[in-house]
Amino acid sequence: MTNDTVQVRVTPKLKKQAESVFKSIGLKTSEAIRLFLQQAVNSGGLPFQPMAKRPNAATREAMKELENGGGELFKNTDDLFKSWDTK
Repeated sequence: MTNDTVQVRVTPKLKKQAESVFKSIGLKTSEAIRLFLQQAVNSGGLPFQPMAKRPNAATREAMKELENGGGELFKNTDDLFKSWDTK
């Protein structure tokens, strides 16, 4: 059986991060891509549900607090950092 070559352009940072993840589960990047393609065929679509990045729970809670009129607002980061020194 012959193989075709698939090429994709990604940033060096994304490539390095992905390789780290794949290595931690014992896969080479090419194996992970092959696995992704096979799972897409098996499931008849993407083998996962795409999602936008979301703030973590603590950040969402802080955002909600501000929306409800709570929390502290600062004009700049210097004022924020100064407030930490006085607490």
